[in-house]
Amino acid sequence: MKHFPSRRTVLGAASAITLLALTACGNVAGGASNSAEYPSGPINLTVGQAAGGSTDLIARALAEGASKTLGQPMPVVNKPGANGALATKEVAGKPADGQELVLLTASLITITPLAVTPDEAVNIDDLDIIAGLSQDDYVLVASPESGFKSFKDVTDAGRNVTFGTTGVGTGSQLAQTVLFKQANVTGTDIPFDSGKPALTAVMGNQVELATIQLGEAMPQIEAGKVSPLLVFSEDRNSFLPDTPSAKEAGYDVPVAQYRAVAAPKGTPQEVKDKLLDAFQETFKSDAYKEFNEKNMLTPKELSGEEVVEEWKGYAAKYKELVEKYDISLSGNK
Repeated sequence: MKHFPSRRTVLGAASAITLLALTACGNVAGGASNSAEYPSGPINLTVGQAAGGSTDLIARALAEGASKTLGQPMPVVNKPGANGALATKEVAGKPADGQELVLLTASLITITPLAVTPDEAVNIDDLDIIAGLSQDDYVLVASPESGFKSFKDVTDAGRNVTFGTTGVGTGSQLAQTVLFKQANVTGTDIPFDSGKPALTAVMGNQVELATIQLGEAMPQIEAGKVSPLLVFSEDRNSFLPDTPSAKEAGYDVPVAQYRAVAAPKGTPQEVKDKLLDAFQETFKSDAYKEFNEKNMLTPKELSGEEVVEEWKGYAAKYKELVEKYDISLSGNK
């Protein structure tokens, strides 16, 4: 019998945030003593997800380009757990000198707070957002042995189905849960810690369905190892023109993944400007543009202020959906 991580296990990891918050010494407002000398050494870019997933790959592409402009290495540090909350809280408590950054996912800000206690949630106002990066659409895929070739097959099955998500409080979980509520499908939610293990589980028929970011799922879709049933973008995705959108199929599930890069609150403006300049140079590079194209990412290169405004809007929308359909992302209902 396969063993899956339970919500208790995942949320137990999230509860470690409280201990981390108590032991962190807090950031140092004002940061570096002389911003003109920034950066003074390697700039760590922390990722709260496992290596090999979409968030990790985006971080590495961004770091490779920005390090050239800044003249210092930008190593990517993976610290998976609690949908990135542990890593983000840790970076938020570092000195605000620009030497420590975090690759931030919108779901951590807009959806995870719906699944955890207020003490465990990450507040976007506790960080300085440097720049928005990209949009990554979700796709619902089925295992080869499930027999599902379309979402109508799922709704017609008349039985409980098993489905994997990329974790408790993620866009993957919200998109699939709202979809099932609207379609009157009953299912058992198996949360994983990122897209890669969720995709592995559906490929091995450990779960019948999974909602994965398109960039992660596409190689296995092209190889015929999983079948795409729906995309969660407003319209059909240009990379999957034969796969209907959830909206087209009659379901209102406006969920996508967005990412941004952030620094501890109080980072000097001159440092943030240098970082933003480096990221914008990277955005313009052929290598980064090719990376986005290869990984099916839509550029969403917003200012920090625009990210904050937009993500707060998504948070309100998702809260409305959860309340409308009486959904508990933490599994307490």
